[in-house]
Amino acid sequence: MKKIIILSLLSLLSLAVFAQAEVKIEKKSKGKKKEVVVEDTLPKLPEIKFTSLVHDYGTIYKNGDGVCYFEFTNIGRADLQLSNVSSSCGCTVPQWPKEPVAPGETASIKVSYNTSRVGGINKNVYVDSNVGERVTLTIKGNVVEPPQEIAPENKTSPMLKNE
Repeated sequence: MKKIIILSLLSLLSLAVFAQAEVKIEKKSKGKKKEVVVEDTLPKLPEIKFTSLVHDYGTIYKNGDGVCYFEFTNIGRADLQLSNVSSSCGCTVPQWPKEPVAPGETASIKVSYNTSRVGGINKNVYVDSNVGERVTLTIKGNVVEPPQEIAPENKTSPMLKNE
């Protein structure tokens, strides 16, 4: 049992030592400046970061504009490719960039919600990519009937001429 614990601790220690982001090697030359060479040891992987994972429509009128955008940035070190973006319901339609997103670039996913039904909104949009982890985006809000317009008073009615 002690051997297993010691081996586990040594493995963790060696992992921590080799997981460093940069290795700096200093070279000295006679009468010249120091030259620092940085060797990068991190793997080149994409990484996705969304500005927000939730969009709240608040109160929206029936048949109103149900479009929102989820902006994201590739903060990784390789091209990010969205393979599939799907929703939890047919009333929510996502559109996503099909071309790769380079490191440091920003793009967005357009989500259209069908506002033809009155009631609460609580839907999920699932983002699959070459990052490996599925990201879940959420839209929420409430669809209500628009207020009834009252017809303006007709002051030119023939019924009002007797007054």
